[in-house]
Amino acid sequence: MQISGIIIRRISLESKMKAIVSITFDNAFVVHDVKVIEGSNGLFIAMPSRRTQEGDFKDIVHPINSEFREELSSAVLEKYQAALADYLADESHRADTSHLEKSTAAIDTL
Repeated sequence: MQISGIIIRRISLESKMKAIVSITFDNAFVVHDVKVIEGSNGLFIAMPSRRTQEGDFKDIVHPINSEFREELSSAVLEKYQAALADYLADESHRADTSHLEKSTAAIDTL
C-alpha cells in the first residue's frame, strides 16, 4: 500500500492538537481526521477514533505493523512541518503587509 497523498486540512498553534490531516492510499482509499498531536515526547499522529460505551477511545483504522506505522508517521509529520513553515511564512507576510497597508492608509488620510 502506497501513500499517494497527504493533505493538511487544518493547522492550530494554540492547542496540543496541531493539525488535522487526510491521507490517500493507492489513489483509491482516503482516511480523514488523522491528528498531529504534540505530546511530552514530541509530535505524533493519532488515527481517527471513536468513544466506546465504556468511555475509552478505539481507533477506527490503524496500521497493523510497526514498519508501516513508522512510514506513515514520518510522511505525515514531514508534510506537517512543511505546511507549518508555509503557514508561518504566510502569517508573517500578512502581518508585514497589513502593517504597511495601515501605514499607507494613515498617510493617505493626512
